[in-house]
Amino acid sequence: MAIFPTLRRGSDAVSPTAHYTGQVWVRNGLSHPELATWEGRVLFDALRPAMTASHAVGGATLEGLLLARHRVIDRLLEEAIEDGSVSQVIEAACGMSPRGWRFAERYGSAIAYVEADLPQMARRKREALERIGSLGERHRVEEVDLLRDEGPGSLAALAARLDPGGGVALITEGLLTYFDDADVRAMWRRFADALAGFPRGRYFADFRLAGASGTTDRVFGAVLSAFVRGAVHTHFADEDEAVAALRDAGFSDARIHRCDSHPAAGEVRRDPGSSRVHIIDAAVG
Repeated sequence: MAIFPTLRRGSDAVSPTAHYTGQVWVRNGLSHPELATWEGRVLFDALRPAMTASHAVGGATLEGLLLARHRVIDRLLEEAIEDGSVSQVIEAACGMSPRGWRFAERYGSAIAYVEADLPQMARRKREALERIGSLGERHRVEEVDLLRDEGPGSLAALAARLDPGGGVALITEGLLTYFDDADVRAMWRRFADALAGFPRGRYFADFRLAGASGTTDRVFGAVLSAFVRGAVHTHFADEDEAVAALRDAGFSDARIHRCDSHPAAGEVRRDPGSSRVHIIDAAVG
C-alpha cells in the first residue's frame, strides 16, 4: 500500500506540499481554517505514523522543517517592515501560506501584500481569502509564472504594477526544492532584476544544501521525493557557494541563516528537520 494517497495531478495541479503545509500551519495556530484543505488533512493523516515513528527515535520530521522555515522567514520579514525598508511584499508560489492574511491583519495600510501563484492555485487561494474577508486594496492575489522572463504573468510584469517608491520583499517559500541549480540561478537573476527597480529589495527563501549527504539526509530526501511524487533538489555544496551564486545573479548582499540555530524557529530547533533547511536573506539596492 502506498504511503501517500493519490491526488489528481496536471500541468497546473497544486503540489501535495501546498496542501500538507496548509494543514501544518493550521494545526500549529499559524493559519486560518479556511486555508486548510481536505487534501491537506488526508495527506497529514497518511504521513502521521511515519513522522511519529521518526520523532520517537530522534529523527527529522517534515512538520519540524516546515515550521522552522516559516517562522524564520516571518521574523526576517517583520524586521524588514519594521525598520522601514519594506512596504510591499510579493509572496510568489504562495500556495496556502497564511502569511499574507496574518501580515495584512497585523500591519494594515502600512504594507501592500500581493500573493501570487499559477492560475489554479491562485484561484483557490483567492476564493479562500474572499471567504475570510482579507482581500482588498492592500491585499490581493495575482497569477504569476516564475519561469517567464517577461510579459503577462511574469514577475517583471507584476513588479511593474507596484509603487516604485517603496521597498519590496519577495518571498518564495518551498519553491527551490523543485528545481535544479541551473533553473534556480536563472530564477535568481529574474528576481534580482525585478527588485532592482525599487529603492530597496529583499529576497527571502528556503533551500537545502547539497553538502549534507549522510544516511539520515538521504533517507529524508527520499521521503520528500515520495511525498511530492517527483525529484526534489538540494543546492550548492555550502553556504559560501550559495552566497556567491546569489551575488552572481545580481544581489548586492546575501546571508544564509541556519534554521536550527535561529531563535525565531523556537522549540522546533530541536527537531532534526530544522537542520535540513537554510534561509536566504538577500538584498538589492
